[in-house]
Amino acid sequence: MPTFGLGTWENENPQQCAESVRTALEMGYRHIDTAQIYGNESAVGDGIAAAGVPREEVFLATKVWIDHLDRDGVIETTEESLDKLGVDSVDLLYVHWPSRTYDAAETLPAFEELVDRGLTDRIGVSNFEPHHLETAREVLDEPIFANQVECHPLLQQEELREYVERTDIELVGYSPLARGGVFDVPELSEIAEKHGVSEAQVSLAWLRETGVTAIPKATSEAHIRDNWESLDLELDGDDLATIEGIDRTDRQVHTSFAPDAWD
Repeated sequence: MPTFGLGTWENENPQQCAESVRTALEMGYRHIDTAQIYGNESAVGDGIAAAGVPREEVFLATKVWIDHLDRDGVIETTEESLDKLGVDSVDLLYVHWPSRTYDAAETLPAFEELVDRGLTDRIGVSNFEPHHLETAREVLDEPIFANQVECHPLLQQEELREYVERTDIELVGYSPLARGGVFDVPELSEIAEKHGVSEAQVSLAWLRETGVTAIPKATSEAHIRDNWESLDLELDGDDLATIEGIDRTDRQVHTSFAPDAWD
């Protein structure tokens, strides 16, 4: 899995979404993330097709929504997602949340069926806490490849980072710019000024340094490029210590169906 990608949450305008995906791929991105609930799988597929990058070079991930996590729902809606994306399979398929129709004993074997059928190469989960991961690992014969969660310097997810390192699960960070919050953090601004870069690049570089795959959403070419250029930024030990010293827990994503541990 490329350790940097393009997120498409809230990128709902079909033309804009397709154009941002095409722009990102032509710039060098090779990881595109979407979900059933985003309502843009068709546009993402159009953007991939327009870029002309060979399918095997694009790491494509989508997520099954919480209303469809019974066995038949997983199978049927994944087939629909592949149809919309215009692909035969995805590289990674996530359980979007451990909520509503999610039942580890029913949901996860359906994901294994999809692996067996060649419709996804890997099984992922999203918004799982360590106890959800423990249960999932007990149920699955296939490995959990990744857990996608909100992660950024204002929500550093230390417990999850330690857990996935022990269990060989990739951590993928959504909202890696804290929905714009990183631009108002003095510590990040000082580091950005020191290196002559944006606060966004500092946040993304920190995630990379800590082993987290970032998937920032961006729609304009300027923002897509600014995020991409974070790959050239190397933070030093002082920078990392400063960021790790930011003692805040500013979760940006709040839902009525989030895990109890978020309260």
